[in-house]
Amino acid sequence: MKPERSILTAFLLNLAFSVLECVGGILTGSVAILSDAVHDLGDAAGIGLSYLLERKSRRPPDKACTYGYARYSVLGGVLTSGILLAGSVAVICHAVRRLTAPPELNYDGMIVFALAGVAVNGAAAWFTRGGDSLNRRAVSLHMLEDVLGWAVVLVGSVVIKFTGFVLIDPIMSICVALFILISALKNLKEIADIFLEKTPENINISEIAEHIMEIDGIKDVHHIHVRS
Repeated sequence: MKPERSILTAFLLNLAFSVLECVGGILTGSVAILSDAVHDLGDAAGIGLSYLLERKSRRPPDKACTYGYARYSVLGGVLTSGILLAGSVAVICHAVRRLTAPPELNYDGMIVFALAGVAVNGAAAWFTRGGDSLNRRAVSLHMLEDVLGWAVVLVGSVVIKFTGFVLIDPIMSICVALFILISALKNLKEIADIFLEKTPENINISEIAEHIMEIDGIKDVHHIHVRS
């Protein structure tokens, strides 16, 4: 599947689930579900903007952008990775507060929404998996965050229901948030390398110089510039 189409699919699934959460939050009177719905709506908006940037990156070079528009896709990766970083920090802060004052939870309602969350976000993660686009990889990581987040809710709610160990929910949430935080930072580093025009890691400049010197008529190589 093309990167922009996979990102669009993730956007539509995320948006649809956000609407479902809004309805569920109103029907159940759960502030937690409504809060997560607002969070997912923000995610959907970010993914939607990433989709528009991915489409724009496919435009051919013109007078305004003589090198082409490819880096608009990378810009989408910056946006999504930034949302991931902010979201991970927010989750960690919220989870730390819950370690000292765990709230009462509606286990059955959590299990139902967690199953739906894993299914919907799992489908979105599957559609955005793989690919060389940093933007697509950032969106895929975003979807993975949501899948793992709902998996934590599912496992945590089941464990709490049968054991009463309420601290498992914030502990697992912190672990997932740290994993996503580290992955997002790695993605941002790759993006920064592109904008800084650093030599790609898979390129050996010495080998390039050797190949150039093998061409008849070439006496010397003064400068080699390599960028992504």
